[in-house]
Amino acid sequence: MRQAQAGDTVHVHYKGTLTDGQLFDSSEGREPLSFQLGSGMVIKGFDDGVTGMEVGDKKTVHIPNVEAYGPVNEEMVIQFPITQIPADIPLEIGGTLNMHQDGNGQVIQVVIKEVTDEFVILDANHPLAGQDLIFELELVDIK
Repeated sequence: MRQAQAGDTVHVHYKGTLTDGQLFDSSEGREPLSFQLGSGMVIKGFDDGVTGMEVGDKKTVHIPNVEAYGPVNEEMVIQFPITQIPADIPLEIGGTLNMHQDGNGQVIQVVIKEVTDEFVILDANHPLAGQDLIFELELVDIK
């Protein structure tokens, strides 16, 4: 059988969990994930895990955070003056806000980590940064 390789469009069913078993994403009940291998459309460890599989193959891959969403970057945790946040926006720890980056119009989602009288501590890291991931993969099709 043909093995999946860079440049192929693959269709994959998956279940993603953290090392403690907590489910964070799954294709169950949905169409399989379709992407081009080697194109950077998915995290490196996922891409590498599918490479070499044949249609019908199933396997589990353990992806260290450096091949997933990277380690937590402390430079992406910022103190933002509370006076610059509109009063009608709820500031609950664990809640999210959308921030506009200056100049390019890009919006990034940040998580509220702490609220003080003067500052809101915001984390712009990907929610899975610093996490090692486990994916159960099933290659459904290669195009």
